[in-house]
Amino acid sequence: MKKAGNMNMQKLIVLALVGLAAQLVDGSLGMGYGVTSTSLLLAFGIAPAVASASVHLAEVFTTAASGVSHMKFGNVDKGIIWKLVVPGAVGAFLGATVLSHLPASTLKPYISIFLIALGLYILIRFLINARGALKVKKKTGSNVFFIPLGFVAGFFDATGGGGWGPIATPALLSRNDIEPRKVIGSVDTSEFAVSLASSIGFLLSLGAMQINWIWTIALMLGGLIAAPIAAYLVKILPAHLLAVIVSGMIVFSNVQTLLKMAGAGSGWYGVTYTAIAAIWAILIFYTIRKHKRAVASASVSVAE
Repeated sequence: MKKAGNMNMQKLIVLALVGLAAQLVDGSLGMGYGVTSTSLLLAFGIAPAVASASVHLAEVFTTAASGVSHMKFGNVDKGIIWKLVVPGAVGAFLGATVLSHLPASTLKPYISIFLIALGLYILIRFLINARGALKVKKKTGSNVFFIPLGFVAGFFDATGGGGWGPIATPALLSRNDIEPRKVIGSVDTSEFAVSLASSIGFLLSLGAMQINWIWTIALMLGGLIAAPIAAYLVKILPAHLLAVIVSGMIVFSNVQTLLKMAGAGSGWYGVTYTAIAAIWAILIFYTIRKHKRAVASASVSVAE
């Protein structure tokens, strides 16, 4: 009995650490909480629908804390939030209620191709056209762009266990009128409404008795600790470094779907991930050096 209790306590500690790590990634890169948390819950043998519901319920609280933190550090564009929350919430609610009837797995490869293409575009725009990437316009676009984006991102977030950040963040970063830190902060803040809507959908379809509330609370506590730390990192990291990190995250998290679709053997997984990680590390190192040189050059110009 005591051994079982210790194992349960260890599992709760692991879940809390998972929530902390997932929110640290999500809050600083604008994506990753749902995918990271859901994947690890599934590894514990939790049913997919219950895992997704547990994660979204935890996200109601972690996204609220993350939103407050991002607002405090000035990482939020309220105009973007209001344009995303309504269509995002509608899409999330519908996605949660039809999860058991929708063959989301058949659509996932096409979404992954789209996300990888966006990730590469972001990488090229911020890495090569560095000066142009820093010049942002004040106009944030019409509802024609934000309504379908919010709806699709919210829908796939609920049906796929994570999709709000991976879809909304790269789509907004691919524009030239929003700062990367405000993209990340606004996407994270607006996710509160999406998580709330999907949670309501899951509770109505699954019932409260199907949710393991202890696991949900453990994930939530870890996320609440990480939320202000992640918001601070977004505030201090340079725009180009954030963009390179985010684009690498997009490619890294979606390549597995393409490998499965191509029927690649297990050996190709290791080779592909190693190659992507090596290239990603080199680009991050290059971006940091480039930023330091730019800062040093600017300091010399001011001194003169």
